Amino acid sequence: METEQIMSAIFLIAVMALILPGFLSTNNKLKQFLSNLSIWTIIVLIIIVIVYIIK
Repeated sequence: METEQIMSAIFLIAVMALILPGFLSTNNKLKQFLSNLSIWTIIVLIIIVIVYIIK
């Protein structure tokens, strides 16, 4: 792995650690949690595809 990839992974993990507690506390119902999780999964997958297309 390149240093740039490692730093990006560390940054994403840090952002997730900051956002995750608030995300879990506001999504106390399972249906709402799964809905929001699926939306975020789609967003992340779109970003990954765009990054690979650009490279």
